[in-house]
Amino acid sequence: MTTTTASTDSHSSNAGLHGILFMVAGMSLAPLMDGTAKYLSSFISPVEVSLGRFLCQALIVLLIAVFMGRSFGSLMKEVNRIQLIRGACLAICSIFFFSSLKYMPLADAIAIFFVQPMILTVLSAVVLKEKVGVRRWSAVVVGMVGALIIIRPGSSALGWPSLLPLAAATSFAAYLVLTRKLSGSASLLGIQFATGVAGVLTLTPLVVIASLFGFEAAAWTTPDLTHLPLFVLMGIISFASHGCIVLAFDRAPASVLAPLSYTEIISATIVGFVLFGDIPDMFVWLGVALIASGGLYIAHRERTAAKRQAESEELVDSSPKRHY
Repeated sequence: MTTTTASTDSHSSNAGLHGILFMVAGMSLAPLMDGTAKYLSSFISPVEVSLGRFLCQALIVLLIAVFMGRSFGSLMKEVNRIQLIRGACLAICSIFFFSSLKYMPLADAIAIFFVQPMILTVLSAVVLKEKVGVRRWSAVVVGMVGALIIIRPGSSALGWPSLLPLAAATSFAAYLVLTRKLSGSASLLGIQFATGVAGVLTLTPLVVIASLFGFEAAAWTTPDLTHLPLFVLMGIISFASHGCIVLAFDRAPASVLAPLSYTEIISATIVGFVLFGDIPDMFVWLGVALIASGGLYIAHRERTAAKRQAESEELVDSSPKRHY
């Protein structure tokens, strides 16, 4: 009995830690896709860039499915209404965020985007009925302070384009809530395929309508052949990044994972510097330090709490029992 309980607690502790690691990996990969999208948005509308990303993602899933012995029909069976709504939320997020990258540095856009963990924490408490402790709320607040330091008043990010990453953050928080609700209900390939299909179904009509009415911000532009490998790269990164996020939510509560989203700013700062020469100033580094501290603290709290719970349960099971 004691061995079984300890083994179960150990498995739960490991699952929570694995969820944290998957979330950090997914968020660290995402800016690579964003940097590619920022480059492509100089030649193609952000909506078309988003469409290309989801189309390539769906095709990559199909290719992987073939190697794994999955049929197209089996993937389609996993595409349902909630999956499509979830994918549509991500597609809308993609439109807003890729549009913001045309007007502001990558790190600034992602910094504003990080109102998202606060929105997600509220939704996880209200919609998913998850218990959110004071320490986790504190970690979110610390990360938010770091983000505000990065986008301090007077910075170039505080024009009207700052509304775009705010809208993206709201859409992404809804996407993460649905990801949590769908946890365990579909295979990883099925979820990824449904996301790609939903993105294509959501964005294709927008591109067609924009092209018919001459709305250049979303109209079709035939990509140069040299751009096609970048679309494929976006699809691969999207598959890997969001695959990690799905695996994370299979293993840990949304309220635990929310502060860890802040780790994306670290990768975004590096990508922005390497690809576009955006050199962070001392305020950005201070903000990043606070953001990283919040994420690392919540990971430490999760691991410590799980370890203490396992030790406590083991003591209870090993203590003498009185029978009445």
